[in-house]
Amino acid sequence: MLWFTPIRDLLTDRDQVARGRYGVIESRNGEFHSLEYRPLPKLISLPEVWPVRLKFHARGPQDRCRLYFNQPRGMENFLALKYIVSTEGSSYATFRAALAALDQIAAIKRTDAIVCDAANIRLSDRLMQRWGWEPHKPQRWHRNFIRRFYGQYPAGCLTA
Repeated sequence: MLWFTPIRDLLTDRDQVARGRYGVIESRNGEFHSLEYRPLPKLISLPEVWPVRLKFHARGPQDRCRLYFNQPRGMENFLALKYIVSTEGSSYATFRAALAALDQIAAIKRTDAIVCDAANIRLSDRLMQRWGWEPHKPQRWHRNFIRRFYGQYPAGCLTA
């Protein structure tokens, strides 16, 4: 596996997509742009350690979203959505394109579910439910959600 090598078409490079564990999905201008696998998982980000501003957006090209995910060792049937960061001026379509790519990767890997900790208060329980996520393992300071598949993937996920 070549780390940091962009994958531009998830279906064409299906074998490479299925093998990777720690990845970054990038979407631009409302469309999937690339997937890059990394040798180590995404654990924490600089804004979490050093909160310099209340409103954080990455620097870089306009309308770009990066979604970090891990496939934890010992839990090969699950993906963990670890972190999402967008540049200033990112559109809703760009954000949704990154999530749709994650669903496609889950279908290729035959993943049972995706889990996340929704730390952003703008992600309401109602919005998460509308997108197919349901509350999971309630904790005092965390809002954990799960998106279950168990072989039933969204219509846009072509796995053939």
